[in-house]
Amino acid sequence: MGFKKIDQETLFKGRVFTIERLHVRLPDERPSTYDLVSHPGAVAIIPVDEQGRILFVRQFRPAAWQEVLELPAGTMEKDEDPLECAKRELREETGMGAKEMQELGAFFLAPGYSNENLHMFLAKDLYKAPLKGDDDEFLNVEAIPIEEVYKLARSGIINDGKTLAGLFLAESQLL
Repeated sequence: MGFKKIDQETLFKGRVFTIERLHVRLPDERPSTYDLVSHPGAVAIIPVDEQGRILFVRQFRPAAWQEVLELPAGTMEKDEDPLECAKRELREETGMGAKEMQELGAFFLAPGYSNENLHMFLAKDLYKAPLKGDDDEFLNVEAIPIEEVYKLARSGIINDGKTLAGLFLAESQLL
């Protein structure tokens, strides 16, 4: 690889992420800096109910300044196991638990400027298990038949990156 870390400084420390300035030496020995978002990681869940529908949440996202239809998801606590986080987030955001949780994979959301790694889970055999959610989240749960979900994704109505990636990872198991 040839990149060498020289040092790193914290520019901003927020509730969920930190912005770091990374000083490096490039493979050709020139110095360079990168501003990076440091994130503890996240999970997203594809919950499939007994009627063959996927449970989504619709919520207002200030960065997009619109309501977004997306998979239930959330940020991991420091050193939290992704599976445990997925179980908690599913209960908080949909009011459901799952007897079967399968990790489909993990991926970086935007490696050009962030180290956020998201773990994607498929949840089946759902049961009611509500858990109090975050005070600043106002979610509406929507159950959409699987075939309709893929039509919405292909038409651009579903425009959330993690949701599209998750649907792609689960496609062979769902269709």
